[in-house]
Order: sequence, then C-alpha cells, then structure tokens
Amino acid sequence: MEEQQKRNIVIIGGGIIGCTTAYFLTRHPKFNPNLHTITLLEATAIAAGASGKAGGLLALWAYPQSLVPLSYRLHKALAEEHNGAERWGYRRVGCGSITATVTRDDLLARTKTNLTPSSPVKGEQNGNGVATNSQNNDALPIQSSAAGDPAQGDKESDWQKLPKQDEDATTLLKPSVLPQDLDWFDSTVVQHYQEMGQPGATETAQVHPFHFTTSIAALAQQKGVDFRIGAKVTRLKYNSEKTKVIGLQYEDRNSGEVVDLDNVTDVVVSAGPWTGKILPRTKIEGLRAHSVVYEVDVTPYAVFTDIMLPTDFVPEHRARKGQKRKHKRNVDPEVYARPFGEVYACGEPDPSIPLPETADLVQCDEDQCDDLTAYMGTVSPILGSAPIKAKQACYLPRHMRFGTERDPVIGQSYVKGLWIASGHTCWGIQNGPGTGCLMAELILDGEARSADITELEPKKYKV
Repeated sequence: MEEQQKRNIVIIGGGIIGCTTAYFLTRHPKFNPNLHTITLLEATAIAAGASGKAGGLLALWAYPQSLVPLSYRLHKALAEEHNGAERWGYRRVGCGSITATVTRDDLLARTKTNLTPSSPVKGEQNGNGVATNSQNNDALPIQSSAAGDPAQGDKESDWQKLPKQDEDATTLLKPSVLPQDLDWFDSTVVQHYQEMGQPGATETAQVHPFHFTTSIAALAQQKGVDFRIGAKVTRLKYNSEKTKVIGLQYEDRNSGEVVDLDNVTDVVVSAGPWTGKILPRTKIEGLRAHSVVYEVDVTPYAVFTDIMLPTDFVPEHRARKGQKRKHKRNVDPEVYARPFGEVYACGEPDPSIPLPETADLVQCDEDQCDDLTAYMGTVSPILGSAPIKAKQACYLPRHMRFGTERDPVIGQSYVKGLWIASGHTCWGIQNGPGTGCLMAELILDGEARSADITELEPKKYKV
C-alpha cells in the first residue's frame, strides 16, 4: 500500500467551488484526518458573492461539456444522500424560452383592470438596506418616449445577454406551446414558447444557491475542515526558486491581525472573481450582474425571455427622475421560480463598475433592479404585483484571454502545490460539485479520474 504523506491544504474562497472542494476532499477514500489538515479562508462570509446570489439552474446543456455531465450527476447524488430537496431545494424544473410582444393597450388594459396606482407603495427595507415595495407597480405606466433630457446623458442601448444564453444552448430549443401550468406569464402577450432540449438528454433541475453552498460548507465542517471567516489573503509564499508554494499570509478582518500560515503543502485558489486579484496571471476577472428576488410561490419553471416593449414605454422609476429608458425595445431577462416561495430574475451584465476588494463592498444599482421588475411586470402580472424580497448584485468570475471569454481553469499551475479552480461564469453552481470532486482527485490521487478536463488545465495557459 502506498504510504501517504502529511498534507496541509488551504482553500481560498468560501463560494461554491471552495466549499465543494473542501467537501469532496473529506469524502475522498484517501483522506485521513490524522494526516490531512484542511483550512478554508473566506474574506467575508460563506456564499457572500455570486454563490449566494445566483439563480441556481442546473442543466445538461451547460458548458463546458467536459465538466457538466459529472457535475449534474453529482448534484442528484448529493441531494439523495443529504436530503437536498428539503435542505437546499433540489428539484427538477421545466425550462424554456418565450417571445412576447407587449403593446401600449396591453399595459393600459391591465392598469385599468387592476386599478393599480401610478406610484409604487413605499415598503420596508430588505436585509441589504435596499428599499423594497410591498407592491411593485413600476412596470405598468406608459410615459412619453420623449421623457427625459438628452443633455443628461441618457442613452438607450441594446440589451446584452448573460453568457448563459449562448448560441449552443439556443440550438437545443424545440417548438412547443405554452405549458398549462406556466400560468404566471400573461398568455395574451406571449407569441411563442420553446422547451429547452429533450427530456432525459438535456433536462433541467435547480437548487437554491445560498442554501446549497452553506449546506455543503456545514457538511465539510462536520468532517473537520477549519473555516476561517473574515480572512482576506494578502500574499502567497513560495520557496526561493518560486517553484513550490510553502505558505500564505492573510489579514484577519475582525481583529486586524496579520496571520502567517506556514508549512502548507497545497493552496487551492477558488476565490471566484477575486482569483485574479490573488493570481493576476490567471486572467480571472469579475463582471457585475444585478438580480431581484420576489416573494411569491409559482410553478417550477426557468424561463428565458425575449420581450418587445411599446415604443413609448418608460419604467416609472426612470420617468420620475426625468430619464429615458435605458434599453431599446427588446429586453431579455431570465427568470427562475425557486423553492421556498421565491422567484429570481436577473438582468444583463454591467461591465462599468470594477471589482471591489471584498464581496461585502459590492454595490447594487437599485435603478437596474427596478428596470428588471418593470420589464418582468409587462409579461407577468403576478410578478408585477409580488413583494420584492431582495435587490442585489454580484460579480461573475470570467476567464478572459485576449478579450474572449474562455472555459474555467481547473488544476495545478506550474508552481507545485498551487491549484486553481475558478472562472465558471454563470455556471458555478451547476459545475461546483464536479469541480470539487475533480480537485479532490487531483490533490489526493494526482490525477482527475472522474472526467477528462485536460482542456481546462492552468498549464494550457502557462499559469
């Protein structure tokens, strides 16, 4: 039998990738708590970034395909083993795309029928301090298209889709009719519905990202992983030849103390968009995206929308400020019914605001969230009147090379003991279990056994 060596493993990042890596390391057949020490460092809180603010869609048509099938299977296995249906809302969902045309008469008729006031009802604040409305009515009023002063710099732009809606995914659409149980959309404005893929081949499921990530973290902690919260890594340490990682330094944000971890054998950098801050040569960067969470219970569907708005439609929150609308007539929000009585909607990416130092410093542009609720309200009266539970923003971790988005980076760098697992864009939750499983194999077996991810190795990019 091969004699095992002591391993002092440090994982940087308390998002889904870091937590699943910790989990699968503790479940690996070669894991020995008497020989192996695992420490996870997180600068803010578990699931503080995109892992807590994502949509949670799981799909066999996601990317990269070298990673997706394994991770999709592991999601099901984890849910079966740990009661994921109740703990983190694992379930199958329908998934499709709608095309809708909303006219001025549609919105006026709805306003008249519902006797909706023209101003939103002032509500309480959510946990992030962002005002929410007990009644969301921004979607309904029609304003003159001349609203706003062009001198203020208002400019309409084409809607930019999130990377989840890529060309390969749209080729899997097949014609269908609006399902009877998809009753939270206004069927009178929906011209077309397409179901994504074929049942059994490109099926979709979902989890609640925050509950999934925190549950996996708790399961790893039960097996002895040392979680250190408020630990912001400031420096990696190498041997004199810089061929091997030997430790790191972090700032305890609670006490201000600088802590050195030495005699480290392995460092896994899985800090999402902050990976590029720690290791700039990885070319991992952040892309801000906004989302809103409604407090409403509807049938389980994930829907990609293509909405044509009236020529004179201006969201009320912008009209009140004398602004024009931000987008041209076509908008494409994504919306997911979620377990635990929620609906999640997300909008286009926003590349204008750089990544802050830590996740708790991410700023949310409330106007962009209100744009989302206004657009969704034009096709869904149920969402148009549902309470808003949260308005939020997070940064997607993108692997960029020469201006082009690449697949995630998973594996060992040219520096011995320095591992990278990041750049999953909007498929981090989907590909979290597969990534964690493969990282455990790479570290403890010396090779990835459950899937061929040669194309994802950092060494491919000379990292």
